[in-house]
Amino acid sequence: MGIKEWLVPQDKVFFDLFEQLAGIVVQAAVKLEQIVTKEKDPETTYKEIKDLEHQGDLITHEIYEQLNRTFITPLDPMEISRLASALDDVLDYIDDSAEKLLIYGIKDFDKTMQNFAQLIRLSAVQLECGVKGIRSFRKNNPLESCGIEVNRLENMADDLLSQAIQRLFAQEDPMTTIKLKDIYECLETATDKCEDVVNVLSDISIRHS
Repeated sequence: MGIKEWLVPQDKVFFDLFEQLAGIVVQAAVKLEQIVTKEKDPETTYKEIKDLEHQGDLITHEIYEQLNRTFITPLDPMEISRLASALDDVLDYIDDSAEKLLIYGIKDFDKTMQNFAQLIRLSAVQLECGVKGIRSFRKNNPLESCGIEVNRLENMADDLLSQAIQRLFAQEDPMTTIKLKDIYECLETATDKCEDVVNVLSDISIRHS
């Protein structure tokens, strides 16, 4: 990298990478929903999610590499690091959720799993909208509406988990209870991680408004 590139803010590079990462999160969320709705073969689709998770790791690594190479950044370096980590966490929990479905040998994907997957997908779409918004948030700020919607979806996931756990402990098969509880909690955590992303986006918006 030349001295000019080192000193000039690399706005486009970071924003492009964040948008790519957010787009991968959406793709993975869509595929997770396709697993539990049986739109596609679970094992094949899980491999596709794993590939997306690997792509996300590479993009996250590239963000950190760019951060180390760039003197002047469009956002505070800590904000860049936090946002990259938060998006990567969402992707990790989507991958973990899909993996648990396969490891536990789940064949009948119940309505609770489908509802969780839908909430994750809807949240991921909002995250992508919010991430795209930081490129031009001074002109048109979609971050607040995206954040409100993700918070609403996360609250729905909290309620869904509480109801699901209550039903689980009313049944007699302890092994099934253990498996499903682990899956439900992993799915719900994915929505928590989505909320973490909008919290970072909110901090960025406040700092730069």
